[in-house]
Parts: sequence; structure tokens; C-alpha cells
Amino acid sequence: MPVVSNTTPLNYLVLINEVAVLHEVYGRIVIPQAVIDELQHDETPAIVRQWIANHPEWLEVRQVSIAHDVALEELGAGEREAIVLAEQLGASAVILDERAARQEASRRGLLVTGTLGVLDKAAERGLLDLGEAFERLRQTTFRASQELYQRFLDRDVERKR
Repeated sequence: MPVVSNTTPLNYLVLINEVAVLHEVYGRIVIPQAVIDELQHDETPAIVRQWIANHPEWLEVRQVSIAHDVALEELGAGEREAIVLAEQLGASAVILDERAARQEASRRGLLVTGTLGVLDKAAERGLLDLGEAFERLRQTTFRASQELYQRFLDRDVERKR
């Protein structure tokens, strides 16, 4: 089953040069057209716009039609479409970072992970050093509490024992 991603995880994984772990961990990644549109926005970092313009074959873009859904009204276009696409595809997971989107996806019974979870899974498979990846992520505009970072780092230390 495919995994669906929203904009934010792709953006930050490109920025820290770890986007390839998506394919290595999950195989095929599917994104809705709204995510492409957001990643091509003028305010998106140039490196991210370049990556999405020449995205790898393992990233598949799908059109999504959404019926009016009050529960999705407060979410961004990429979040709305990612959640609906994950439902339509019966995706094994949806990758979202924004709290409201994560809560709505969970409420709908979808398995949710985020940028930190993707990096954690990649570290578990020996694909990257979690501490180094988190340090690069902290140098971006990505927002997460120190406690959340620490929980993942503690789990990583336990795995290595």
C-alpha cells in the first residue's frame, strides 16, 4: 500500500538532504496535486522548487476531488487533499506535521506519522544518524518542542543498546 505525504514533510526532508529516505523506508510515495502546487510556490525555498520540478519516479502525483467536508475546512489545501487521498487509496500511512491535520487524519482512522517519525524510522533502519538529522532540521524553520525531539532521541539510544 502506498504512503501519502503532505507538503511540509517533503519540504523539510529536501532542505536537510534526507528526502531519499522516504523511498527507502516506504517505497512509493503518493501526493495530491495541491502538494505540488504548494511546493512550487514562490515563497518555497529554491532547492525544494527544483526538487519537485524534477521529482523522482517513486513520487507519484494524483488528482483528488473533494466533496464539501466541514471537518476539513480549517486545513490547508495540501492537508485536505492528502487526507482524502490517503482515505481513497487505503494508504498504509499519511505523513503530516500540522497538529489539526494529524488529529483529523487520526480521527478518520488513518495511521499518521510526521517528519520526525520518518527520520526516526530511517534511523531505526540504519539509514541516517538521528541526532545529526535533527540538528540539521533545527537549523530550518521546522517547529517541534525540545521534549518531542528528546523522546525520539531517547528511543534511538534505547534501540542501539
